[in-house]
Amino acid sequence: MRRRRMVPPAPLPQREGVDPVRVRLPAGGTWRTVRDHLVERLAAGPGVVDSMFDAGQIVGADGRPVPADTPYRPGLFVWFHRELPEEVPVPFPLEVVHRDEHIVVADKPHFLATTPRGRHVAETALARLRRRLGIPTLSPAHRLDRLTAGLVLFTVRPEERGAYQRLFRDRGVRKEYEAVAPYDPALDLPRTVRSRIVKERGVLTAREVAGEPNAVSEIALLEHRADGLGRYRLVPHTGQTHQLRVHMTALGVPILGDPLYPEVTGPVPADDFRRPLQLLARTLEFTDPVTGAARRFRSGRVLAAWASYENWTAGRSGASGQSGQSGESGRSGQ
Repeated sequence: MRRRRMVPPAPLPQREGVDPVRVRLPAGGTWRTVRDHLVERLAAGPGVVDSMFDAGQIVGADGRPVPADTPYRPGLFVWFHRELPEEVPVPFPLEVVHRDEHIVVADKPHFLATTPRGRHVAETALARLRRRLGIPTLSPAHRLDRLTAGLVLFTVRPEERGAYQRLFRDRGVRKEYEAVAPYDPALDLPRTVRSRIVKERGVLTAREVAGEPNAVSEIALLEHRADGLGRYRLVPHTGQTHQLRVHMTALGVPILGDPLYPEVTGPVPADDFRRPLQLLARTLEFTDPVTGAARRFRSGRVLAAWASYENWTAGRSGASGQSGQSGESGRSGQ
């Protein structure tokens, strides 16, 4: 059995709650030096990598700067900090629902990414929480789409992260979502939707195709009102990309504020926080794999379109859907 090489601990501290970038030099290739590989791999623009080497910003496992002419050696690790992009702050609060020595549960607003990716780096739930709570080891056990609000579970101890990740992977967590969408009196609910969903790399949207179902969602109508809107409970039993959004669209009741379904709309400015997607991760329920305790957490947010459709349409309701309170609803199945 092939042994996995142990990854050395990062020799650089976090910056603004963001980990340094780690690069492992791959086997094969014709690079002569570490510098040659990084110039090709990072595609950072003329002179950027050279200036990082000159400034001693690229370091090895011992924390010492790596000279640009260091011979290429497969398996060598190097670290550096990326330049943090200019980010528009997401102007809505990130609430801490629960915190103990093992986990942190946060109630994420719309528009805030869970983890650093692409142009969202320091302005993410993970980086915010690391800075606020002073827990550099904090890591996500799962992810929530940037446009979706609600509960996200983070782990405190690196050695326990795998146990919580397996809980999500093995469907040991009951997740319940809430959505606001058009009301269709002809739609027979509740129902369980089963389909096969595929998401291709480089394509913004996922789609349903013929074949063995890999996506299962329970969909129920909680209430509806005279303005033609309904409030729905959505319970995913699988975790395909955009699963709930695809299934609601397939039923003819796409979730309000969705920029991808049923049609892809044009990009919006980074500072446009109007009319957020009306999808909320309302509850998380599971048996803690470390302590054995029964856990149940509930978001305190209210979806803005349900609170005031007129204000949501006008984009002036405080698009986070924040209720003003967010708390743990009980650790023992209360």
